[in-house]
Amino acid sequence: MRVAAIYDIHANLPALEAVLQDIRQAEVEQVVVGGDVLPGPMPNETIACLLKIDIPVQFIQGNGDRVVLAQMRGAESSEVPEQFREVVRWVAQQLDSEHERLLASWPKTCHVEIRGLGEVLFCHATPRNDTEIFTRLTPEDRLLPVFEGLNVAVVVCGHTHMQFDRTIGSTRVLNAGSVGMPFGEPGAYWLLLGPDIQLRHTSYDLAKAAERIRETKYPQAQEFAAGNVLQPPSEEKTLEAFSRVELK
Repeated sequence: MRVAAIYDIHANLPALEAVLQDIRQAEVEQVVVGGDVLPGPMPNETIACLLKIDIPVQFIQGNGDRVVLAQMRGAESSEVPEQFREVVRWVAQQLDSEHERLLASWPKTCHVEIRGLGEVLFCHATPRNDTEIFTRLTPEDRLLPVFEGLNVAVVVCGHTHMQFDRTIGSTRVLNAGSVGMPFGEPGAYWLLLGPDIQLRHTSYDLAKAAERIRETKYPQAQEFAAGNVLQPPSEEKTLEAFSRVELK
């Protein structure tokens, strides 16, 4: 089985559309959407696009999806930084009760048997919660307690929006990167799994995507187009910032 792992879309529909074209060409048999479909500038359109995929899809819930769901239920999450609360409110207002049921139905993790890799565990941030931060540079000794005793050879995660492939103890740990909000070179990042592992990068028309995003009523559309599509933060600066909040 060939499986595509797509994470951290953040309602960037143009990036998702480009990745789905590559997925179809790669003859993928299953898609795992690894959380943080939301928030972002095109929430309804992005969810509709994902639900129209004509191959089996498994969803897991990310922290972004979770805080949007909480907002839809009238509970503003204190974990959301003040500068992002407006966008969470706006996204929640765009969605309806069917979306609420959909977001609530997504599990925190899922397992998929993949030829050549065995049983693969998919989670959003780490296997134990959806907000823990670690990167390719986080010392292994801090991570061993997180990845011990899982009884799988491979774990796929996201959340930090930067691809990597590293081994922690006896477990191969992959970060799928971000489809819609990458840190590093512009474009859309994802994984192709089975029978080997490929870290994939999809190029797309960034200027056209930025224009589409600016045309939305998303409260931070200009900032999203400029800082997440056209010129994302560098990996170096992001790694430095994450080093202050990563697992200790």
